[in-house]
Amino acid sequence: MQVDVVLPCLNEAAALPGVLRVLPAGYQAIVVDNGSTDGSPDVAASHGARVVREPRRGYGAAVHAGLVAATAELVCVIDADGSLDPRDLPALVAAVHAGRADLAVGRRVPQERGAWPWHARAGNALIAALLRRRGVPVHDIAPARAARRTALLALDIRDRAFGYPLELLLRAGAAGWRIEELKVAYHRRAAGTRSKVSGSARGTLRAARDMAAVLR
Repeated sequence: MQVDVVLPCLNEAAALPGVLRVLPAGYQAIVVDNGSTDGSPDVAASHGARVVREPRRGYGAAVHAGLVAATAELVCVIDADGSLDPRDLPALVAAVHAGRADLAVGRRVPQERGAWPWHARAGNALIAALLRRRGVPVHDIAPARAARRTALLALDIRDRAFGYPLELLLRAGAAGWRIEELKVAYHRRAAGTRSKVSGSARGTLRAARDMAAVLR
């Protein structure tokens, strides 16, 4: 079974080797470069990834470009910063492949102190609570996920920034998708990389703005 793994990427050269080395057999990496200046595309290509360039900045823009470029029916999305372990992906894929779920998503479990800053964790908990009130049975905002490519594209997700995962969950819930949440290990991001959300006050505020717009 072939699975395509979309990895949105913005200046993740320090993390990519470690992430790409542990991709399970049969899982093809599609690294979507979103304007890196640190040589990330070359690093990705040298480690066997297919590189797609998306000039429009934004997490959602990068994910959408990766889905359009993918060819496998089953696809995963995971961050390229080393905080999530690709070896957790087969459990998500199995839930979809076996027909138990239309969308399998990760629920982060921190593996060391400082992996998940308190302010980011609190914000995530609040958003997840709002999602559950709307009938979406999750405790995290899908940092890793697996689904069928054609079904994801058919949801017609419009957000091209940090609101993308939230809109995905809302649209999947409204469409009656079966959503299964599985625990995934969550680590400190790789040294030499910086979070676009929790790494700065500006990033956190931008993500909060994008998600608030989706929840309106």
